[in-house]
Amino acid sequence: MRYTWLVAALGLWMANAPGARADDIACISTTFRLIGANDKVCISAFDDPKVPGVACHISQARTGGLKGTFGIAEDPSRFSIACRQVGPITVDIAKLADEEKVYSESTSLFFKHTHVYRAIDKKRNTLVYVAISDRLVDGSPYNAISTVPIMPWSGH
Repeated sequence: MRYTWLVAALGLWMANAPGARADDIACISTTFRLIGANDKVCISAFDDPKVPGVACHISQARTGGLKGTFGIAEDPSRFSIACRQVGPITVDIAKLADEEKVYSESTSLFFKHTHVYRAIDKKRNTLVYVAISDRLVDGSPYNAISTVPIMPWSGH
């Protein structure tokens, strides 16, 4: 009975976790696996939920094999991110939090996630996005960064 409550609470927490939802774009195989899915790099896109006009693309390594096929593999902490201004940015960056999580995705069955945080470089009028990986106990030093200078938008 306790485990049922734990699973339900964890599912509810993950469903309400802050951040944007990603659109899956493509997955490219990198290693052939005789049994199970191939290892691959998958590309997803998401919009900053509080800054309309900014979109990010993130690529992440995904482990294949039997564990990957059944969703129990731990994906490596390898990713890349590119964020760009794709429309007018009208939000007042002075009203945004200095640091805020804008995206999160589970990368293992238990307690490992890739997160994207937005920071504000007010002096340069630039949004800074950094992708990191963490676990319940320890994280990874791997990270990726992308910047979006806020520019006038001509509408073309």
